[in-house]
Amino acid sequence: MTVTVFPPMLRHKVAFFFATISTVVACSPREHGGRPPENQGGQALCSSTDQYGKASYYSDRLAGHATASGAPYEPHAFTAAHRTLRFGTVVEVVRLDSGARVRVRINDRGPFKAGRVIDLSSRAADVLRMKRAGVVDVCVRSGL
Repeated sequence: MTVTVFPPMLRHKVAFFFATISTVVACSPREHGGRPPENQGGQALCSSTDQYGKASYYSDRLAGHATASGAPYEPHAFTAAHRTLRFGTVVEVVRLDSGARVRVRINDRGPFKAGRVIDLSSRAADVLRMKRAGVVDVCVRSGL
């Protein structure tokens, strides 16, 4: 049996290649890929510039902990975590199955679980009525 060992310089190039591909895939605006979801009439629920995927929410137990922006997490504020949007960006989050919507300000980084596009504050989750489900399908609209 023959084992192929990459030379050290080639190993770094291969590792860099896979890290680059992983970053491009992770930052893709369409977490689920393909066409955006449609309503029963065939009308797209998300525009081509929206992100869609899963939303989750922060536990109230994290109240007071520092967010990535340095601000403490406030469960009753309309805030959220997003991987790439600038801090202070206001986005609209639309729950796809009910049409409920809420505007939140990005003040943290995350979520770091595959398929999730945004983590919402407890108050924003209340507005979307998603606490029982825990994770729901959403469109995230920026550039408001």
